[in-house]
Amino acid sequence: MKKEIKTALALLGCSTLSAVGAVGLYDFYKTNHTSEGASHPSEHGQGTFKTVNYTAPALLGTEHAPQDFVDVTERSINGVVNIRAEITMSNRDMGRQYIDPFEFFFGPYNRRNDSRQDQKRPMKVGIGSGVIISTDGYIITNHHVVEDATKLVVTTNDNREWEATVIGSDPATDIALIKIDAKGLSPIPIGDSEKLRVGEWVLAIGNPFNLSSTVTAGIVSAKGRSSMAQGDLRIASFIQTDAAVNSGNSGGALVNTKGELIGINTMIYSQTGNFAGYSFAVPMSIASKVVEDIKKYGTVQRAVLGIVGSNISSDLTKKYDLKITEGAAVVGFADQSPAKSAGVVEGDILTHINKVPVRSMAEVQEQVSKYRPGDKISITLNRKGKEEVINLTLKNAQGTTEAVSKVTASSLGAAFKPLDADGKKRFGISHGVVVAGLDGGKLREAGVPKGFIILSINNVKVSTSDDVDAIVNEVIKESPDKVLFIKGAYPNGKIKYFAVDLS
Repeated sequence: MKKEIKTALALLGCSTLSAVGAVGLYDFYKTNHTSEGASHPSEHGQGTFKTVNYTAPALLGTEHAPQDFVDVTERSINGVVNIRAEITMSNRDMGRQYIDPFEFFFGPYNRRNDSRQDQKRPMKVGIGSGVIISTDGYIITNHHVVEDATKLVVTTNDNREWEATVIGSDPATDIALIKIDAKGLSPIPIGDSEKLRVGEWVLAIGNPFNLSSTVTAGIVSAKGRSSMAQGDLRIASFIQTDAAVNSGNSGGALVNTKGELIGINTMIYSQTGNFAGYSFAVPMSIASKVVEDIKKYGTVQRAVLGIVGSNISSDLTKKYDLKITEGAAVVGFADQSPAKSAGVVEGDILTHINKVPVRSMAEVQEQVSKYRPGDKISITLNRKGKEEVINLTLKNAQGTTEAVSKVTASSLGAAFKPLDADGKKRFGISHGVVVAGLDGGKLREAGVPKGFIILSINNVKVSTSDDVDAIVNEVIKESPDKVLFIKGAYPNGKIKYFAVDLS
């Protein structure tokens, strides 16, 4: 085990974590090389400061290279904020972090009447960064910066403070949107991250180790870089740079030499826990769409192609007799795959989405993440050496094209569609919604199957997904029990009842 720990590579979400009187780090630990997922925070000790002398090498084409970054820094620095995320922990929340000495020596005992059970533990404070994107207080940051926070305090570059509200958060992209009640702020204009080129100069602006308004410079080392972590982070197409990024930079700005926001700094790849030359940012082509969805729908409307894809390798080339070496090879399909329905087959190589080249599965993810369920796209693929163009309609993970509400997405994990006229006639009813798809959540936990026809919830008839949302909202806000009593029928007409606990 010790050997495994020593050889494990740390993938850090770059925000700092402290208990009262101590400072640590938010770290992301790499467990294996996968293209999806995020890891979770843990603590490190304080770093040390060392002076470093640096002499810049001579540059080719210096007429296009910046003499310095003063102008772009002055235009951008007021658009980056410090975020303090306060997390209040009770004994039961501490889990393995708190060991009761009585239990250690004498074993578990009945704590029912123990006044220490809900005693508050010292507050933890996470330090991260954020980027102002509107004059009226909208700020973009990382999901892992605000996750589990009981209070968020935003400090602008001129040392003014506001308490912030989380508007929405998306673990799959590690992007969150928060808001402060302020006017006349200095947003950073959003640039086109797809036009960014490898070798281009960029600046990282944030609050590493709680050192406010820190600016570092580097170049774009790669684009469309896959995630090297696992967990919730499923959308993985990062901008890789060598601009120095450390704990506290999470949620900070990556800007080009025009002062345009082209990425949100998210993580580093390191064996030591500190910057080692590799940092990663979520491109604004992904982050902007996430923010738009959160504002409009309360949750991200995520479209899927429904393929299992892989970068091209020698093994895949032999297996499928592939004729080209760039693109994403289709090696399987998800349930209700829109790509499969449109005629894509195993062994096809995706080369373009809406005429935009895709050279890897990460780039396919980046392009698809720009669209919503119901959007129509064209995909160009290579099949046995011949190019084909296929048009298709994207769907969500539940297999529908309908927008998913925040309540349905976060609580029920399901998509619904109205019972059609044929179904109503067959069952002799005038209402009902069909469970069109399941993606985890409370319905699946309760045993409600896909295709089940919901007739009523808590004795209220339902005919649309809006009806379901309204009832769920009311139960969450008003009912002390937080339970849904669902009456419905299987496709064969057999009536069934389910109790769904929302607590």
